[in-house]
Amino acid sequence: MKAVVVREHGDVDRLLFEERPAPVPAPGEVRVQLRAAALNHLDLWLRRGVPGHSFPLPLTPGCDGAGVVDAIGPGVSNVRIGDSVVLAPGYSCGACEMCTIGQDQLCRNYGILGEMRDGTCAEFIAVPARNCLQIPKGQDYKTAAAWPLTFLTAWHMLTRRAMLRPGETVLVHAAGSGVSTAAIQMANLLGATVIATAGSDEKCSRARELGAAHVINYEKGDFSIEVRKITNKRGVDVIVNHVGAKTFESDMRILTKGGRLVTCGATGGYEMKTDFRLVYFKSLSILGSTMGSLGELHEVAKLIKDARIAPVIDSVFSLDSIRDAHRRVAERAVFGKVVIEIG
Repeated sequence: MKAVVVREHGDVDRLLFEERPAPVPAPGEVRVQLRAAALNHLDLWLRRGVPGHSFPLPLTPGCDGAGVVDAIGPGVSNVRIGDSVVLAPGYSCGACEMCTIGQDQLCRNYGILGEMRDGTCAEFIAVPARNCLQIPKGQDYKTAAAWPLTFLTAWHMLTRRAMLRPGETVLVHAAGSGVSTAAIQMANLLGATVIATAGSDEKCSRARELGAAHVINYEKGDFSIEVRKITNKRGVDVIVNHVGAKTFESDMRILTKGGRLVTCGATGGYEMKTDFRLVYFKSLSILGSTMGSLGELHEVAKLIKDARIAPVIDSVFSLDSIRDAHRRVAERAVFGKVVIEIG
């Protein structure tokens, strides 16, 4: 099979194209012939390298994928050869306390495809059978590949970590990112008022189309001043932050009493500072969030199947053009997901 492989960290030229043996599914696993994958910032971190973190190179990148089951290992009963499936990007042992109580994302052996085992930027992949979700009729592979990691992340942030309630106001940063396009739709669905920030008028307009009641172009002024105007100085109840240090100090000041900041990343810097008197005087919560459970992924899948939320695709590249796809994500000009078409 053809696969993209990272053998050492660096620029896009470190994305190599290799012929490798197709994987053989182990007991409890299936092999999927991939038709589409989607990029996440994790793919860029794998390729570039992260100080203090070791990836098990060589590794095929790719967290999200969709395709057709073409081989089944012993002991599999939930899928059949020929099924069209979308893949859960996270995997766990399935047997520990955290897994058995439905918090598999907290399993000590939890991992993500394309991070600790070969991912989806290849023609075939072997995964645990429980990682396969049926693709609804009428949904194409590119659309299916575009939602799992970011939509699961956003759903867990809003519903389990921030405990967003109807009538609250939520600020969603960087509206064009995969997580934020999901969070805007989900917060609106949950009955919250959404304020979104973005770096262009075009992105602001598209955020409004997704359900944001208010949009702020942060390139034209201080977003925190605009938030105070919109909320009549009250502030917001919840902030979805994955940009890190770039907005953190202002975020803490515009949270209302009892407000919650939930973060799943720090693409704009990871050394965050604030006056911590704000934290205890205003009873604020700073909540970390990574991925979500397999059960939550099924919840999201049902919402997508019922057309209550939908993934946003920015652009589509072929597997042979994956270097250009990485450049596209790195430019931060995207609105939604960059998808890789395979085969």
